[in-house]
Amino acid sequence: MKITLFCVLMLLAVTSMGTAFAEGSLISVQTDNGNYDEEDTIVISGKVTTLIGDTQVTLQLFQESTLIEIAQIKVAQDGNYSTTINAWGPLWQNQGTYLIKVTYGEDNVAETSFNYTPKSEIIEITETIEVGAGDTGTFDIRYTIRGGTIETIDVDPENLGLLVKITSLHDGKLILELPREFIDAEKQNGKDEEFIIIINDVQTTYEESLSFSEFRILTIDFDQGDSEIQIIGTYVIPEFGTIVMIILTIGIMASILLTKNRFQIKI
Repeated sequence: MKITLFCVLMLLAVTSMGTAFAEGSLISVQTDNGNYDEEDTIVISGKVTTLIGDTQVTLQLFQESTLIEIAQIKVAQDGNYSTTINAWGPLWQNQGTYLIKVTYGEDNVAETSFNYTPKSEIIEITETIEVGAGDTGTFDIRYTIRGGTIETIDVDPENLGLLVKITSLHDGKLILELPREFIDAEKQNGKDEEFIIIINDVQTTYEESLSFSEFRILTIDFDQGDSEIQIIGTYVIPEFGTIVMIILTIGIMASILLTKNRFQIKI
């Protein structure tokens, strides 16, 4: 009787454990970003809480009912797994929400999604914007922006540069033609110095594709959600520009001449 009761209890325990295993998912999944553009690399990772032998994770990527990618992923001994998917190819044509579904064993499923935008849907704008320079007036900056829009460009005299406010709908880039007459970065010997570029309070790098005697062309990459780009040089109109220095020099010379004339008259 005791043996029969023990066997029944063991059977119930095993059945209960099996049911919990089936109902509770043992796997999670996530991406390194929630938005991707064409040619981006998507990093997919997750964790398995209980290993099932050498079972691999099955990954499926859908755009609505279309299967875009399928893969088998090995699970590490600590339960972690990861893989990458390149967002380009004949199936990556439609803008919208893409669904990632991972399966581990039986009935262990996790899902996540991300937004995708092909190049054909990313807006590129080339325009000229007027920048206010205080009492000096205004000057124009020609720009091209891809993946967002420029709201304003203002002179930032305290930092000897410009403050560019943008709306970034996607990861993108900004190309600026900076007129040397109004903003530049120079060494003491007059040669070009590098600008300091700060995006949302974080310093970043840039590319200078071309440099002319009248202007410098900077290319700055930004991420979706970025809103402010600071461009810091060694001088900027109005407070520290060459025109102001000329006016200041003329003013000083005029003051000296007037003082000298007054002194001569008194004699």
